[in-house]
Amino acid sequence: MALKTIQYKQHTFSISYEILNPASKIDIVFLHGWGANKELMKSAFGKNLKTFRHIYIDLPGFGKSTNDMKLSTEEYSEIIEIFLAEISANEKEIIVGHSFGGKVALFLNPKLLVLVASAGIYRTKSFFIMAKISLFKLFKFFGLNRFRALFLASDAVSLSQPMYETFKIVVNEDLSAQFESFEGKALLLWGRDDTATPVESAEYMVELIKDSHLIIYEGDHYFFMSETEDVSVEILKSYLKIKQS
Repeated sequence: MALKTIQYKQHTFSISYEILNPASKIDIVFLHGWGANKELMKSAFGKNLKTFRHIYIDLPGFGKSTNDMKLSTEEYSEIIEIFLAEISANEKEIIVGHSFGGKVALFLNPKLLVLVASAGIYRTKSFFIMAKISLFKLFKFFGLNRFRALFLASDAVSLSQPMYETFKIVVNEDLSAQFESFEGKALLLWGRDDTATPVESAEYMVELIKDSHLIIYEGDHYFFMSETEDVSVEILKSYLKIKQS
């Protein structure tokens, strides 16, 4: 593990990362989902795709990377852009993003965008969730903030204040326009039983992205942990098609 300190909007970020196969000439960047860290992606892909230099990153506020400001997904991508330039990995050949990491990867505009159960398509909140939000706002108005934990989504529990503010921003983003304007090649990999980012979202993304291909596996939001070898083969095949075109 290594740490790289960068500056962004007058804030200092320490970015934790790890590089595998350092002698390889082509980079593949792995970005984890919300609440996870680089170790999840490394455990899935570390033994595969050995022709590439693997770059595993803890996104700001996760793992061992720091964050003391509220961020949008686009701002996350700007921080990672600076970081990649600092470690001379700014060619952005392949970026693999799981869930929230897929949104960050989209803004980085790689040649091959690999979306693994990616977030980014806004889903209308259920009546239960809307009622919960309204009740929380009412409690807050009357100064009853001590009940805050009762209303938080599981993804927001135990977050610092900057990360909680970040969560409120990123969970409500709709990146349909960004998917539609993406001009690289996209490979979408999904679990059939995913309830966090359902297959319907993937099918909509494929409609939006001009050069895209969707493969559906058996499994849930973390299907890739058991399908790593096949997923790795599909990533390599998609990259070779780019090089041959």
